[in-house]
Amino acid sequence: MRSPLVFGSIAAMLALAGCNSTSSVDALNIPRPSLETTNSIPKLPKPVPLVETAPMPSAIVNPAETAVEQRAAILNVPEPEAVMSPVPLVEPEKPKVQAAAFQMGRIHGAKFRDADPVSFGSVSPKKYPIHGVDVSRWQGNINWQKLRAQGANFAYIKATDGGDHLDPMFRKNWKGANEAGLKRGAYHFFYWCRTGAEQAEWFIRNVPKSANALPPVIDVEYNHQSSCKRRPSRELVLKKMKAFMDKLEAHYGQRPIIYTAPDFYEDNLQGEFGNHAFWLRSTAAHPKKVYPDRKWVFWQYSGTGLSHGVKGEIDLNVFNGDPSSWNRWLARSAG
Repeated sequence: MRSPLVFGSIAAMLALAGCNSTSSVDALNIPRPSLETTNSIPKLPKPVPLVETAPMPSAIVNPAETAVEQRAAILNVPEPEAVMSPVPLVEPEKPKVQAAAFQMGRIHGAKFRDADPVSFGSVSPKKYPIHGVDVSRWQGNINWQKLRAQGANFAYIKATDGGDHLDPMFRKNWKGANEAGLKRGAYHFFYWCRTGAEQAEWFIRNVPKSANALPPVIDVEYNHQSSCKRRPSRELVLKKMKAFMDKLEAHYGQRPIIYTAPDFYEDNLQGEFGNHAFWLRSTAAHPKKVYPDRKWVFWQYSGTGLSHGVKGEIDLNVFNGDPSSWNRWLARSAG
């Protein structure tokens, strides 16, 4: 979920990669992808020395868990493109929590490295015991067992963007993360030239309602490489987001999480959506310095992580809490 440098070869790479979807994806006869580029465009490799971060404890184990790791049984109205007056935002009631018990799992301490390490001072990500990743097609074939052993306790997996593009690695990643015992969720990269309702329908069509899945995520940020050059007003941004999130909440029974970056947040989201959880990108400072008034659930602290099981760089994240609060949040928020 990072915004990379612009390279002339990106369009050719996307066209080629779009043809490499699995047979199960091809069988869906999905429309050809739009020209919208995603936030997960790879950087060209560069000779960077690998710098080891300080190791965390090798494992933190839930006391109530047996020695054998338990694997979770995880498996329209279009709005107008212009707003004549500000639209009041009415937050939906919090959905009822499903009664099914959530399977607690072993917590692995993080052993990730970083190609471009940052000093966060006393509020280092190492202070947080629950680490995870977000992935897309650009991570290629992932060895999920190795990634799990490196400290990935959860994974958010790129599913869709716009209204006609499915990440060709989504189904494989969705299955692999589950089989390796990670808590998994899906995210959608929002496209400002389509309606929120239309994009919600596309996400629902492609992302299953899986037991114990993490809440779905709407990724809202500026994408300067997008074929959509429109930058809507704050009022229209909020209206489109609300239409999308309301549909997902009605379908999945989970309130979506909002992922965003500093510039987009400052322009559009400051003071909004107080009843939604936020996932904040902040790769140079702690979120409390970049988003001083916003509570958060996930913090994306690096876009240049390195790990066994993945070739190239990967996004690294932490959960805002200790193992007990993580398990409580899972029990309350998972599908």
